[in-house]
Amino acid sequence: MRELKVLHVEPTDVCQLACPACAREVDTEFDKTQKNHLTVDQIQQHFSIEQIANLDKMFMCGDYGDPAAGRHTLEIYRWVRSINPDIVLGMNTNGALQRIEWWQDLAVIMNQPQDYVVFSIDGLQDTNHIYRVNCNWSKLMKNAQAFIDAGGPAHWDMLVFGHNQNQVDAAEQLARSMGFTWFRAKVSKRPFPNQLEFPVGWYSPSENNGSIHCHALADQSIYIDAQGRVSPCCWLGNRQSNFVTDFELIKATWTTATPNLICKKSCSTNKEKTNFNAQWQREIQL
Repeated sequence: MRELKVLHVEPTDVCQLACPACAREVDTEFDKTQKNHLTVDQIQQHFSIEQIANLDKMFMCGDYGDPAAGRHTLEIYRWVRSINPDIVLGMNTNGALQRIEWWQDLAVIMNQPQDYVVFSIDGLQDTNHIYRVNCNWSKLMKNAQAFIDAGGPAHWDMLVFGHNQNQVDAAEQLARSMGFTWFRAKVSKRPFPNQLEFPVGWYSPSENNGSIHCHALADQSIYIDAQGRVSPCCWLGNRQSNFVTDFELIKATWTTATPNLICKKSCSTNKEKTNFNAQWQREIQL
């Protein structure tokens, strides 16, 4: 295994939302009745204590699930922190799960300067649910505020569509007033479902034609999914069948006329930026 500095964990494939472009909704092979929750023991099957101790960062995000739905999410964070006190901890979430006390506990764990929780909030009360289908706005706001009030560092990430583009400034101001530390806005790289309109005046993330600049190699990162399977990154792990584990086979395609399509979509370059790290069209520290 390559030397690792970043561990990307998907602690569960459970989520209460039905976002129309999410893999939960578009992957016909995904079975929502099979609810997987990653355990510390499953992580230990792949990674030694020494590897965990040498990490710079561990963050939780998901292809299919929300970390706040994981049964062992806090346990995993506490276990990693106990081994590596200075590690950066992160999470991406829709924010409308769990009780307030859970978020307060998470804030206590996330006690390092660069720790963070990204709350994916796509507008205000009257629009967030249009893409974040089934999201309870009141619960989301209470959870985010409880996390912030307990000392947790919170980032607000917003996907911009035709129906919410007039709320970007107001969302930024709400984030500022609540105590969020960052506000970011972008247009999704995923295909727009029929019911969603592209925002006027925002540019569409395009597929670059430059060489592959692999984020997994650059960040020295690796991904483990809710079933305990390991893949080079979450993009290559974003499938139920043909789950990618052979990184050498993938890398061999990069210099050919037909590079791996997932790598090309996420990590091809243009003017020294990849499709992934060029996506933010507004990024403000509050």
